[in-house]
Amino acid sequence: MQLDAMYQEIILDHYRNPHHKGLRDPHDAEAHHINPTCGDEVTLRVRLAPESGAELDEKAIVSDVSYEGMGCSISQASTSVLTDLLIGKSVDEGMRTLDAFTEMMQSKGKGEPDEDVLEDAVAFVGVSKYPARIKCALLGWMAWKDAVSQSLDKEGA
Repeated sequence: MQLDAMYQEIILDHYRNPHHKGLRDPHDAEAHHINPTCGDEVTLRVRLAPESGAELDEKAIVSDVSYEGMGCSISQASTSVLTDLLIGKSVDEGMRTLDAFTEMMQSKGKGEPDEDVLEDAVAFVGVSKYPARIKCALLGWMAWKDAVSQSLDKEGA
């Protein structure tokens, strides 16, 4: 199977069989993002667990991510992949994964994504060739970043 076809199949599988879809409680924060150019939207909730009884900070563990959304296969599949990648990781690891995904999205298809970091998210490397679709792929990721920031700000307030 050609690599592009395999990547397309990963995206379609996550679109047809989304992981962690459906808003769940308890949650620490919720973010709602809309892509105004195409109308895609996502509402994403995040739950953080402090590392061994400490305060919530970059070492906190992402204990849950849930979402509801509507839109194209790219935006919805990307959010599904995000949940698989980030649940169970520390906030710091999640932010590094976000950075790697963002870098891949800005590569215009010429980047060499790190499969060890991005796992199934490497399937979106082809999307980076189409500027109009990059916002679709990043929609859930930006909502996750905002929700985590809200959670950490609440804790620090």
